[in-house]
Amino acid sequence: MVEREVKAEGVLRMSSMVLAAISAAIVGLDEETKTVFFTRKKATSRMLEVLWVFTIIAAASSGYHFLQLCRCIAIAWLRKNHPQVANKFFGWIWLLLDQGVAYAMFAVTIAATEGSTVALRGVNALQWSKLCNIYGKFCKQAAGGLICAFAASMAMAVVSVFSARNLFKLYSVHRRREISGLKKWRWNLFYSGFS
Repeated sequence: MVEREVKAEGVLRMSSMVLAAISAAIVGLDEETKTVFFTRKKATSRMLEVLWVFTIIAAASSGYHFLQLCRCIAIAWLRKNHPQVANKFFGWIWLLLDQGVAYAMFAVTIAATEGSTVALRGVNALQWSKLCNIYGKFCKQAAGGLICAFAASMAMAVVSVFSARNLFKLYSVHRRREISGLKKWRWNLFYSGFS
């Protein structure tokens, strides 16, 4: 049962990592050059600052999930040899980090979507013109990256549910009985060595 949970968490972390990396690559490397009013202009993700911030956050969250995937592999290996690997302190750290990364990824994806919507439709009241009628390929590619980012955000939310479940399993009554029994066994073994 525990082995399946670790595998499921590993698959979710792998999908979070891959989707975030794909979205960062699509949006970060997206560019298109057009001639507008006799001048050549280039559209990049740096043109809309929120897309550049999105690229950085998506790449960082992909790296974070890569490191966590390595941790999952190490824990799976350790649990085969030492079943008592779990720790409440690290459980809290992993839960808070997973939730922080999921929230940051979701928030920056929403912000990038809003910024892209302004580029798509323009805002007449502020005299912002549409950009997507000029840079069509750029906008379509950015939209694809944002769709991948939404999928990555959902996978990260499920990963944080796994982290919460793993943490709160450490607080269960059955687990406390198991640990107290193990401590008594160790104390009896230690004490019997001196008598």
